[in-house]
Amino acid sequence: MTLEHHIEELRAELRNCWDHEERRQIEAELEVAVAELNIWIEELTQDLRGEKPPF
Repeated sequence: MTLEHHIEELRAELRNCWDHEERRQIEAELEVAVAELNIWIEELTQDLRGEKPPF
């Protein structure tokens, strides 16, 4: 499963979730997945620009 697909599934679960505890858990998972996607996009952008990450 791609990261984008996982994010869409989490968003769908969130739309259909009524339990507050489960909702917080899904929101946390979604936040992590979106952060991972943003990191991946930033690394890809740096590669395309010919920049190297600092590590």
